[in-house]
Amino acid sequence: MSAVRVKGRFQNPVPTQLMTPGALVKTLRSQLGGKEQRVPKLPLPIVRRAAGDFATPPGSGLRVTWLGHATVLIEIDGARVLVDPVFGERASPVQFAGPKRFHPPPLPLTAMPPLDVVLITHDHFDHLDRAAVANLANSASQMKTRFVTTLGVGARLEKYGVAATRITELDWDASVRVGPLTITATPARHFSGRGILDRNKTLWASWVIDGPRHRVFHSGDTGFFDGPADVGRTHGPFDLTMIKIGAYGMTWPDIHLTPEDALRVHQMLRGKLMLPIHWGTFNLAFHAWHEPPERLLAAASAAGAKLVMPRPGQSIEPSQPPPVDTWWRAL
Repeated sequence: MSAVRVKGRFQNPVPTQLMTPGALVKTLRSQLGGKEQRVPKLPLPIVRRAAGDFATPPGSGLRVTWLGHATVLIEIDGARVLVDPVFGERASPVQFAGPKRFHPPPLPLTAMPPLDVVLITHDHFDHLDRAAVANLANSASQMKTRFVTTLGVGARLEKYGVAATRITELDWDASVRVGPLTITATPARHFSGRGILDRNKTLWASWVIDGPRHRVFHSGDTGFFDGPADVGRTHGPFDLTMIKIGAYGMTWPDIHLTPEDALRVHQMLRGKLMLPIHWGTFNLAFHAWHEPPERLLAAASAAGAKLVMPRPGQSIEPSQPPPVDTWWRAL
């Protein structure tokens, strides 16, 4: 399905409420009176990485390194894809205010290996980092990198220093071929905008990355709807799904998945293994920072689903997934 635009603004695939009635009062109450541990008390046990760690391709052909929040380095069938590179101190239009990182980036931008694709799921500040994009656009080691994103976001990337010839914008269910990979934008239930007046003027999406031997899915940002079932039928099964589990709230249930709904999406996609993302890096909601993985573990145990729970910076090969490590419990 193609995305629908009304009066210049993109629409969700199903009716969607950004905030429930009375959200402002409930939000203020949660902000002022919430007792949740929203920030870790101790430093996170990240796995620090260097460029040399990625010099040898994965033996299985598929290796994924979670770098925190929605940022993932995917090595798939001889190509490298970096999704939502956010390396700044804050997920904010300014670096002196807004949600602050719990941990430094495990792999510095200056140590990033040559990439085939930088994939931007949508334009929110916790997914599109202007400084990181500018760095990658001007890095001597990334001169051949393609930037793939959704309709309308290309103009932002040009403004940040990416040449128009390096940018591909996709509508829902449209694809682009980059080297051995086919990258497809698939529908999501969310919204976009980086200011007061630009709400939904650019598109948001989930993503299928399909190689000759392996296939993975990245949820971007989304709430629950039936769309992933169509993606599973058309593109699945997936060797790995990377699905958001954090930043949900009772006042915005339509636009962010709960951990239980994230597992349902994984099952709808016909995923073999799930890597939860979009948690453990920024305080973006009124739940404990460690609540999402605990709820996901309980749901996966009941459903018999297979998970990997890497520390930020840890690489995993889905063909040989490590045992679940509840590393956050020590914090």
